[in-house]
Amino acid sequence: MPGLNGLLFWILFNVFILAMLALDLGVFHRNAQVPTFRRALAWSSLWIAMAAVFALMLSIWQGHAAALEFVTGYVIELSLSVDNLFIFLLIFQYFRVPAEYQHRVLFWGVLGALVMRGVFIFAGVGLIHKFHWIIYCFGALLLYSGIKLARERSPQVNPEKNPVLRVLRSLIPVTDDYEGNKFFVRRPQLFATPLLVVLLVIETTDVIFAVDSIPAILAITLNAFIVYTSNVFAILGLRSMYFALAGMMEMFHYLHYGLAVVLMFVGTKMLISHYFQIPTVWALVVVAGVLFASVMASVVHPREEA
Repeated sequence: MPGLNGLLFWILFNVFILAMLALDLGVFHRNAQVPTFRRALAWSSLWIAMAAVFALMLSIWQGHAAALEFVTGYVIELSLSVDNLFIFLLIFQYFRVPAEYQHRVLFWGVLGALVMRGVFIFAGVGLIHKFHWIIYCFGALLLYSGIKLARERSPQVNPEKNPVLRVLRSLIPVTDDYEGNKFFVRRPQLFATPLLVVLLVIETTDVIFAVDSIPAILAITLNAFIVYTSNVFAILGLRSMYFALAGMMEMFHYLHYGLAVVLMFVGTKMLISHYFQIPTVWALVVVAGVLFASVMASVVHPREEA
């Protein structure tokens, strides 16, 4: 993807994403409101459909192998994002964020996540191209993350230990209550609101998520454009998916075990890449099969109420 042609695709893709975000916040969600289940499901379906159309365009532009890499990366990123939704739910519950303000927090959280993921992706691809042995470090990190995730029974949220939150409170006073959907208010000096606190916790939590998700897709491809676009589509569908699945997330209690297996599989794929290359189509089948099995296990064996 060299030269001006590749640069043009980067520019067009990012212009399209920014236009969709502006349309989302400026038109469809201008006023603070709680998205209905039907509306959230429609937006989730729309983002998945756009990812499918993009995969088709990628197949025409760069070939079937590139499209398959995109689909595999998208499935991995989307599945990891779904598991992270439960963390977001816990954060919102911890800070008692009114439901009508949660979309605004997730919107700006997604915008920040896109910037951070872009930095991480280019840094990761550059490091692997320059120092190939780093791929084994990423593989070991994913293997460790998978084992750690499998041993966790329920995630814990401790925002008070967040260093970014401590820095914020040392720099600017924070109001006691929410001030609508505002992040700052002036009375007469400038105050931050608890909504900004929640946003910073979401952003720093996403950095931790990226440590697992970026190496996971780098095990599939080192094409920066495919890594970036699959991440973007997965993240952009995260907000609407949150409101569509918020009431059902506890139902998929075996999902994090499936994700643990996926992380360990992808980590192993990285560690043995010098000796054996697992074809992308096999990786897609394994990832999709493990996720499907974990979801079905959750449905067949529901969690008993305490």
